[in-house]
Amino acid sequence: MISVVLVGTGNVAQNLFQALDKTAHVKVEQVLGRNPEHLTFAIDKAPLNTNFDNIPNADVYILAVSDNAIATVAEKFKNKKGLVVHTSGATSMQELKDCDRYGVFYPLQTFTIGKTISFQDIPICLEVSNINDRQLVQSLGKSLSNNVQFINTEERRALHIAAVFVNNFTNYMYTMGEEICMDNGVDFSLLLPLIKETAAKLDNLPPLLAQTGPAKRGDQNTLHNHLKFIKNKQQREIYTLLSNAIKRTHGEKL
Repeated sequence: MISVVLVGTGNVAQNLFQALDKTAHVKVEQVLGRNPEHLTFAIDKAPLNTNFDNIPNADVYILAVSDNAIATVAEKFKNKKGLVVHTSGATSMQELKDCDRYGVFYPLQTFTIGKTISFQDIPICLEVSNINDRQLVQSLGKSLSNNVQFINTEERRALHIAAVFVNNFTNYMYTMGEEICMDNGVDFSLLLPLIKETAAKLDNLPPLLAQTGPAKRGDQNTLHNHLKFIKNKQQREIYTLLSNAIKRTHGEKL
């Protein structure tokens, strides 16, 4: 049984708590956050605490807080004997260097409060400062996921940047597509099968080979007609930028 103190109340913390609460291999000793109103997700399921000067002993302290708060929060754990880890993809493990034992426990997924996600297939990327802690953090990861890997800070940073492209930027494209549909009285839901099929193709094809569309095939007439139709300046700029990028990869410039 691995004892855990979970610190944080945001998207990652809430989803992580739900996953930890379901496994028989972990005991959540406490959920810690500054605002008691934000701790309601764990009421009647784990001890709650808003006092950072009264933290119980645990095998692992998981700091599921915003990136800019990691170093400050870690100060409260520098005298603890347990392993202190953060959950950030973009932050160096060295932000925790004042702690005796430290590392990273990064679940590579997008999390939204109110939407429960199974951790079973979520990649959990691990890093520790002391080789003696590898087994502990790996056991914690495997209690939640079938996909647990040790990667270093630079590899994790690359993954996080790639994640911004495939998730955050892609979702913004959905937002822009919805705006175009709404401006022209078209039902955005008509695009959902296309969105799902685009993602599903990656099960069998690398993204480079899965690319389709007018820019990839060099269809200048369609590209120019689209640009004439688009009235929003930002949408035109993004359409042009992405089309040019695709054409530089697959063919001529727009």
